[in-house]
Amino acid sequence: MSARGLDETHDPAAKSWVASANDPASQFPIQNLPFGSFRPKGETGWRLCVAIGDQVLDLRALAGTGLLDDLSGDLRTTLAADLLNPLLMRPPADWTALRRALFAVLSDPTPDPRAVSALVPQSVIEFRVPMHIGGYTDFFASIHHARRTAKLMRGVDEVATNYRHLPVGYNGRASSVVVSGTPVLRPNGQFVVAGSLLPQFGPSRRLDFELEIAAIVGGSNALGRPVPIACAEDRIFGLCLMNDWSARDIQGFEYQPLGPFLGKSFATTISPWIVTLDALKPFRTPLESHPKGDPVPLPHLREPDGAKSGFALDLTAGIATAVMRVARKPPTVVTRTQARYLYWSFAQMVAHHTSNGCNLLAGDLIGSGTVSGPAETEAASLLELSANGTRGISLGDVESRTYLEDGDEVVLDGLAVAAGRRSIGFGLCTGVIVPAPSA
Repeated sequence: MSARGLDETHDPAAKSWVASANDPASQFPIQNLPFGSFRPKGETGWRLCVAIGDQVLDLRALAGTGLLDDLSGDLRTTLAADLLNPLLMRPPADWTALRRALFAVLSDPTPDPRAVSALVPQSVIEFRVPMHIGGYTDFFASIHHARRTAKLMRGVDEVATNYRHLPVGYNGRASSVVVSGTPVLRPNGQFVVAGSLLPQFGPSRRLDFELEIAAIVGGSNALGRPVPIACAEDRIFGLCLMNDWSARDIQGFEYQPLGPFLGKSFATTISPWIVTLDALKPFRTPLESHPKGDPVPLPHLREPDGAKSGFALDLTAGIATAVMRVARKPPTVVTRTQARYLYWSFAQMVAHHTSNGCNLLAGDLIGSGTVSGPAETEAASLLELSANGTRGISLGDVESRTYLEDGDEVVLDGLAVAAGRRSIGFGLCTGVIVPAPSA
């Protein structure tokens, strides 16, 4: 496990001279400082930033003020980039050093005018995916989700034998990963309707969301060199929220025998902010205990007994229909779940992913899979919540859904919560469904 520990940046009493960061309702207090890539609306150049309250701190501008001169020149140079990849290539000690330097700048009781000049209101900017993603892998790490989908899609009551021995995953499509707020085009594809034996081609009729979290990879391992489980967390820069949009009818017809393909590759949405593993240190927790009798992982995937390899994250998914948004009604929360329900940790995912010599690169994205809990109300997809379209889910007073309709907006949210700690968040992960192009 990583040796990065708690320091002054985790002090729950710490305050910032940015007043909005001290609001208890803010997801971006000084204890957070998540990373993103932004530009003022109407401008063309992208820059790196961290969120602080309702502002962002422009890291390129800050690096030019001299306030970060105690950091190495090579580290400061990464802040001039427009994407996180150069920073992600630095060692974890540099990530920690940068976080502590930014904390010092923003927590000084007397704000330096040079730092004030590097602030930009979040209300006047736009975001993008903050790193180049060379590879994207999505895992299937909630056994509760795996069991329900096995029943709903294959009619079997149990997961496959391999599930309890290794983290099951598939290679997704990196080029269709988009940032929160990007419209999601309903995909066309082949599927079979009830009463027919032959497929038809057209817009998906069973469009779904999947509430997930994802890890952003830092560093790199040479091709042929696995990452030991004890070092795996040093390859994780931070986490974000992720929506793995899924066309269940297309997926259901195509996935045997090689797994997900066009039913998934049309879009994956991530939140705009990467919350660092350093910021999440106070929120580490053991994952849910494996059922009695489950096999012990093989040595290359084995973590110490009692390891705090999970995260205390409260996760929600809501839906706002077009009618609701016109009426300015908030999204209806359709599920609440927790990240600790994962059967496999991100460290185990990294160790397994590289165990055959696969080389993970800085900026690669690793999804957790749908983070469903044991209760039906903690199911994190419409496939589970609607029992594959057989029961409606109420949205407000007059509308209901089994699957998503055009104009629906899905809103994912996540908050790290622990007793005696200042809660931190990821920002919203949203997407509105727009009609499919003509087939």
